[in-house]
Amino acid sequence: RVLVMSTIGFCVFFAVWVMFAIVAIPIKKEFDLDEGQFALLVAIPILTGSVLRVPFGILTDRIGGRTVFIALLLATAVPTYLISRATGYTQLLVLAFFVGLAGVSFAVGIAWVSVWYPPERQGFALGVFGAGNVGASITKLAAPTLVTLVGVGGLAGGFIPGGWRFVPFVYAILLVVTALAVWMVVPGHDRRPAVGRTFRDVNRPLGDLRVWRFGLYYIVVFGAYVALALWLPHYYVD
Repeated sequence: RVLVMSTIGFCVFFAVWVMFAIVAIPIKKEFDLDEGQFALLVAIPILTGSVLRVPFGILTDRIGGRTVFIALLLATAVPTYLISRATGYTQLLVLAFFVGLAGVSFAVGIAWVSVWYPPERQGFALGVFGAGNVGASITKLAAPTLVTLVGVGGLAGGFIPGGWRFVPFVYAILLVVTALAVWMVVPGHDRRPAVGRTFRDVNRPLGDLRVWRFGLYYIVVFGAYVALALWLPHYYVD
């Protein structure tokens, strides 16, 4: 149950994390952004989601993956929804910063799933969880349709926004629904491997050169994947 629901949740998170790959294109036109402003808006969520992974990974080991994962889903839903109501570029930048919390889900999920599997099965479990990256493809497939599904004027007197704003509106609802599903399905108790361990002990892997080397590999491989996933839609449209 932990593996299935964390993978589904990560898929939703990843779809939200790369949301600006699609919605930033009509945003660029509506707010008359130049290329630099567009690039900054697209990049900010990725920066937030990357920098905060280490502290959130430690937090997950201390208070439990179920608690952190559900809290992260609900916390990310707030700025995601507010993006659908944004009226200015500065406001979008601030909200994009907090939407970056969606990218933290990778570290939270990895830590959460790991403690529920013995070492000989962790490779399989983490591989399944990592498949949640497909959320990027879901955004590429679904978001353009959502943009055109509801007219710019919206529905229900504007309560349901239209155009590109419909995408973050739907994603916010999806995040809340996923949080409820995780809360109901996964075991009610958390495993907390960092309880009783010192801060120095928890951070001991940072003293291993291999950790930094693998981090460099991750920058090159995953960093390139995310960069292309974010920028190619804009490139193709132009």
